[in-house]
Amino acid sequence: MEDKIRLGISSCLLGNKVRFDGGHKLDPFLVHTLGEWVEYVPVCPEVESGFLVPREAFRLVGDPERPRLVTRQTGVDATPRMERWIAGKLPELERLGLCGFIFKSQSPSSGMERVKVYNDKGVAEKKGRGIFARALMERLPLLPVEEEGRLQDIHLRENFIVRIFAYRRWKDLVAKEATAAKLVDFQRRHKYLLMAHSPELAHRLGALAAQAGKRPLAGLLLEYEALFMAALQQKATVRKNANVLQHMLGYFKKQLDDFEKQELLQSIENYRLSLVPLVVPLTLLKHYIAKFRQPYLQDQHYLDPHPLELKLRNHA
Repeated sequence: MEDKIRLGISSCLLGNKVRFDGGHKLDPFLVHTLGEWVEYVPVCPEVESGFLVPREAFRLVGDPERPRLVTRQTGVDATPRMERWIAGKLPELERLGLCGFIFKSQSPSSGMERVKVYNDKGVAEKKGRGIFARALMERLPLLPVEEEGRLQDIHLRENFIVRIFAYRRWKDLVAKEATAAKLVDFQRRHKYLLMAHSPELAHRLGALAAQAGKRPLAGLLLEYEALFMAALQQKATVRKNANVLQHMLGYFKKQLDDFEKQELLQSIENYRLSLVPLVVPLTLLKHYIAKFRQPYLQDQHYLDPHPLELKLRNHA
């Protein structure tokens, strides 16, 4: 990719001192590791809507589905002010062509899930979503989103990063005048990546792509995009990855000798038993793909869905 992937992010996660207490929540992985591959668009709803630093902290109150944003001590309702800012901010973010957004967990404006909402008795339940986060997710429902807290889980981290790179490839396809042939090729290159996340939806996407040229392309692209992102939102598992590896091994039945075949099979089995990380059988498989120049597998995005430097497949 010639240009970095553009991601929205809660500004405090970049080390910007915008929190209510004048502090920040710098996340080293997001800044120093993932930051090498992405261009961040920092957003702080509270500061950008006109509140000062430092300021009185906010909390959510009322209906968890549509809570109000209220100051903790003085009880001032800041909801109208925040909603006016959101109405102007969302179109701006949409025009930027974001490929994902990373929210600050537990924030009453930016928390993605399980944000405390207080009822009229002052009792809190973790059933809410930050006002800005909710509005952004409703406006851009296919946009990959995560919280910095959840990204500490290596499996959720990999799933999110797979999605932002895949979404960027999709956006590039659409931006360059998608054709029926390009959609078919896009599906072909993503076949095994999709299988690793959702075999069922991978099959449905294959059937959709097969309709290219037989029905209006505009509607087909919208339907494909929604299903494509839904498939990748499902987590890849050891079992599904092992199944994909077995499928890819099938391309070399006539080329590998007994020792090579057994070595690869044992490597896949060791991965299935969580004795080695995914990178081990993948490295061996990629060696044979290059050696025998297997055309169908050479450009499968499953092999490298994100930069190797992120080391997301190095965990057992």
